[in-house]
Amino acid sequence: MSRTADLDVPQRIVHWAKTLGPGLITGAADDDPSGIATYSITGASTGLSMLWTALITTPMMAVLDGTCARIGVATEAGLMASLARSMPRLPAVSLAMLVGLANTFNIGADLAAMAAAAHGLVRLPAELYLVLFAAIVIIVEVFFSYRHFANVMQWLCASLLAYVVTAFVVHPYWPAVLMSAIIPQIRLNAAWLTTLTAALGTTITPYLFFWQTSMTAEERLARRSDPRRPERSLRDIHADANTGAIFSNLVMFFIIVTTASTLGAHGSANIETAQQAAEALRPLAGNFAYALFTLGIVGTGLLAVPVLAGSSGYMFAELLGLREGLDAKPWRARGFYGIIVLGVVAGVIMGLAHVDPIKALFWSAVFNGVAAVPMIYAIIRIASDRSFLKDLVVSRSARVWLWLAFVLMLLSAAGMVVSWL
Repeated sequence: MSRTADLDVPQRIVHWAKTLGPGLITGAADDDPSGIATYSITGASTGLSMLWTALITTPMMAVLDGTCARIGVATEAGLMASLARSMPRLPAVSLAMLVGLANTFNIGADLAAMAAAAHGLVRLPAELYLVLFAAIVIIVEVFFSYRHFANVMQWLCASLLAYVVTAFVVHPYWPAVLMSAIIPQIRLNAAWLTTLTAALGTTITPYLFFWQTSMTAEERLARRSDPRRPERSLRDIHADANTGAIFSNLVMFFIIVTTASTLGAHGSANIETAQQAAEALRPLAGNFAYALFTLGIVGTGLLAVPVLAGSSGYMFAELLGLREGLDAKPWRARGFYGIIVLGVVAGVIMGLAHVDPIKALFWSAVFNGVAAVPMIYAIIRIASDRSFLKDLVVSRSARVWLWLAFVLMLLSAAGMVVSWL
């Protein structure tokens, strides 16, 4: 019997709060600037037609994050280490390059969006903000504790709850919202299928797989070396992953409802600037709508960019056999931290190229939607292999959800490509 079974309700709530860690950060980081922009474009351009994805991606994301956490527990290593053992060298390197490229593009898009949003609020040069945010990410991730930093940034991310409140302020037709949430709508045209791939790609994102696995493994090793910190049970680890997935997809649901009911309802289907995206919050915040939007973009960006860069660091360090870990001192893991810095610097260079921030955010989501397909397949293989996970292989019901995620992402990406042709 679980040791939580004997606890009363208040004690269970306290226990649950204490178990939150990598899963919650993973879920919060999933609603990065790319997510905010992509969900806003989804609601504005397609109305409520994709709202059903928020419900189906919740269990998919929870199972995927929980599976990656299991891999971290069983192997006490990152996901790339298991991939390198389970497949020939060339496919493993190809996957790493694909995800690394997607991460770098995502970092550049997020930094550019953060700089553009901050510039719209306080008229300093966008390039200055770009370098400033990149410097904050590097300093925090290399020299300080990202976990403590994330605890602060989560308060800025709370501004995303404004979308939840606004959805009720604008009084959408709730029967239509409910029907759209439970009855899938599919439109076989290029614009809709591309937006679907972006929405799925910014929710079920490859970099989160690597981050979840590495953070779980690293935390497990840290708890083992510190007798004052008891190890988390597998039940607690899954509760953490489930909490992050529910939070992430709840935000997705209400951003789509809000933007469909405001921007989409008033014919603003094409979002090209941060100011246009911020208009969705005007019914709630009035003239402060842009400030509230900026808090969300900057807060989620500062939470997510270290996760993006860190996932690349773990991935390539494991592939190259380098010492890794955010708990390691910089001079003892130079290669690992060097990869992180290189990824952020590459993102800055992309931002200085003056790419359109909103378009870059959207297309980085599309890129992630394509990259997720082979990654999910690889995770399914590892999660079902007893030579890797032993008694921690995933259950039959979990495998069903993993395969459903793979099929949905594959059909979306394939449909998008065919529609382009």
